[in-house]
Amino acid sequence: MSLEFAFRLIGMVVFAIIGARLGVDASESFGLPENIATATIFGLVGVLFGLILTPWFTIRPLRFLRKVINEMAIDVLFLAIIGLLLGLLIGLLLAYPLSLLDGALGTLLPAAVSVVAAYLGMTIFSVRTREIWEFISERLGMGPKSRLQMGTNRELLLDTSILIDGRIVDIAHTGFLGGTLIVPRFVLSELHQVADSSDPLRRNRGRRGLAKLNELQRDTDIPIKIIEDDFDDIVEVDNKLVRLSIQRDALLVTNDYNLNKVAEAQEVSVLNINVLANAVRTVYIPGETFPIHVIQEGRDPDQGVGYLEDGTMVVIANGKRYMDRTINVTVTRLINQATGRMIFAEPE
Repeated sequence: MSLEFAFRLIGMVVFAIIGARLGVDASESFGLPENIATATIFGLVGVLFGLILTPWFTIRPLRFLRKVINEMAIDVLFLAIIGLLLGLLIGLLLAYPLSLLDGALGTLLPAAVSVVAAYLGMTIFSVRTREIWEFISERLGMGPKSRLQMGTNRELLLDTSILIDGRIVDIAHTGFLGGTLIVPRFVLSELHQVADSSDPLRRNRGRRGLAKLNELQRDTDIPIKIIEDDFDDIVEVDNKLVRLSIQRDALLVTNDYNLNKVAEAQEVSVLNINVLANAVRTVYIPGETFPIHVIQEGRDPDQGVGYLEDGTMVVIANGKRYMDRTINVTVTRLINQATGRMIFAEPE
């Protein structure tokens, strides 16, 4: 039996008793016949009310509060609690002088001011978290370090695509990651589903991801752990990863363009392997010359196409005639995008 169903039963009994009592009182007030039938009708209305509405002011608010707390970064949550306590302290200091007022003001204002002060304190501290930490860091030499700062105490959350890609293994061996690799159990489950797919391509990709994960686990110099954190109210793995990154204040490592954009929209720090690959590729500027092997035709007439060692595509104007030959080309234009880099050139 679920917790929500249990609360529905409890609410049904409680509101049935309240409804029956109201039925007796209503019969006296409105001149209705005071009998078992009136109490029973009101009791049945109370049963219906409790059965339907009890979760909306018991379980549902608690679930919403838990969801909000889980999605808040730890530094935001900490300052929100500090702001709440400061607001309650201000309300407490104002309660005594306000209670000296005559009439209803002296009774209602202390409680109202405490609620408003607590809400404003919590809201202001949570909204201005970054500025407050920067102020503390500058004035007192305290405050959290940047999540992009290299250090073994940071966590790097791996998604399914980054394990299938496999380049994370080579990058981890270089020591540039500087943190603990985190693989959630739901990512591992998705990887197993891909590996068990009936489609040969998907099956091979899944098995490659599992092999790369095993390679990471076998290397004792690479800190990696599998965690059991999950979110039953979320179906999509990408959404789970974003929430888990927020909850653990972890960096999300991926090469999925769409997941990258969704995470950045929610202010989650992302390490994109494709961006890293573009950053370390050979840089050529217009006017420079380098050798390239022309291996295929381009889309436009007389174009040739070649590739650098890092995979950068080179489109060569009037290069079709040099098919299967290595020639020197001069760079005419560069295109840099998040999805890759392309060089346009012409024969020297």
